[in-house]
Amino acid sequence: MRNYKIFKCLTVVLFALVLGACSSNDNDSVNPPSGGDGNQDNLPTNLVATVVIQGQDANNSYGDGSGIFSCTATATNASKYGFKIGNGTESQNTTGVFSHTLRNSGTNQFSLTIYAYSSTNEKISIVKNLTVLVNGDTTGGSGNNDVLVWSDEFDGDGAINTEDWNYETGGGGWGNQEVQVYTSSSTNIAKYGGILKITAVKETNGTYSSARITTQNKLDFKYARIDIRAKLPSLAGTWPALWMLGVNISDSSVGWPKCGEIDIMEQFEDKTYVKATCHWDNNGTNADYGRENNLSTPTEFHKYSLDWRQGSIKAYVDDVEYFTMSTNSTLPFDANFFLIFNLAMGGTNGGAIDPNFTSDSMEVDYIRVYQ
Repeated sequence: MRNYKIFKCLTVVLFALVLGACSSNDNDSVNPPSGGDGNQDNLPTNLVATVVIQGQDANNSYGDGSGIFSCTATATNASKYGFKIGNGTESQNTTGVFSHTLRNSGTNQFSLTIYAYSSTNEKISIVKNLTVLVNGDTTGGSGNNDVLVWSDEFDGDGAINTEDWNYETGGGGWGNQEVQVYTSSSTNIAKYGGILKITAVKETNGTYSSARITTQNKLDFKYARIDIRAKLPSLAGTWPALWMLGVNISDSSVGWPKCGEIDIMEQFEDKTYVKATCHWDNNGTNADYGRENNLSTPTEFHKYSLDWRQGSIKAYVDDVEYFTMSTNSTLPFDANFFLIFNLAMGGTNGGAIDPNFTSDSMEVDYIRVYQ
């Protein structure tokens, strides 16, 4: 089991060098190759990386204060690229395009290491020393949630990464009178062109199939900024959710709702809005607090975000806050939680299913977790 729990001792190496252009050439020399099976014939070459800081110009050397920067990398014979901020966790993709938003107020000085990998996993790298301005704490409140500690970009095609995700299968209503049966079939869940699609299908016998995945016992977090870019289904009866449960749910003396639940995004029968909700136990009954956010374009991609820290939980759509809740030690939100993605059908919140329903999907472009 890999442990991505609290990163208490994350440090960012500070550099005295100050960025004076959209990309720095201070450390553009390519570092020696490493890793892989030693096959130098496959080694990438000609690694070039260009960094753009949003709003940077002659009058704003460190950007416009949004904290947003991006990097584009190219290399000959590269099968994938990696990007690492300071001493944080490396994020990899096959496109060579990386973007990030810093959320710690002030002038942030740090290194960005860019890697190019061969098909046999040899790598070369270069380092950019950056200085980026953040005006105000864009997460609201104290603390830092600006280092990427884990992500899934869902690159490529095919099955999910089962080192991080579990398939949960079966029917039985899942406690909410839902009618779908969850499967691990590629008909119901697969990656297509860098997008994860969870698809609900009406089978020829009139039943419904769909998919549900979790990171239980593989990845869990305590406090984080979580960004998920997703597009929701449009047809009546679908009930998509991006959410979290406390890891102690499997303890027979705890269970739900004592374990706690954080719903980053749910969409119910009414497709014009989404909702963020927290659930906990109140003397043996479910207590909850939630808020709705109207979507002018409900079936387009939006970024659904959670800013969870000691003392508060906030939710955003496209970086606009619409949910905030104060927490304390009597509530279950100061413990580790794991992630769940699912698309249910019908039930207590999905509502009546369109009689002409054949299939519909929730699509996820990425999930990124910062601490």
